[in-house]
Amino acid sequence: QVQLVESGGGLVQAGDSLRLSCEVSGRTVSRYTMGWFRQAPGKEREFVAAISWSADFTSYADSVKGRFAISRDNGKNTVYLQMKSLKPEDTAVYYCAAEQFGPLTLPAPDYWGQGTQVTVSS
Repeated sequence: QVQLVESGGGLVQAGDSLRLSCEVSGRTVSRYTMGWFRQAPGKEREFVAAISWSADFTSYADSVKGRFAISRDNGKNTVYLQMKSLKPEDTAVYYCAAEQFGPLTLPAPDYWGQGTQVTVSS
């Protein structure tokens, strides 16, 4: 059984930083493209960022470019999302996703985490 468990969410003020973590258990993540999505209240889930299995390639939504950074530690089976200069519009539930040998758009994740809430106050 593969499980993705997110952590690191919370309530912060605009301009603050947060680092989300996604720990994978049950299978090594080394062959999976990993990514983050988010869903704000009343909106559809949207892509945020992704990283290739080798960590050589990353992709970001335009709305977070220059502020968010995705990284991974395959030895720890963990993926991170460093978020800086947070804005109220970044408020959402953030989900970790994994797709075996998937493209950097993660169109069809094989696994999802349960989500972690990020709330940014103005």
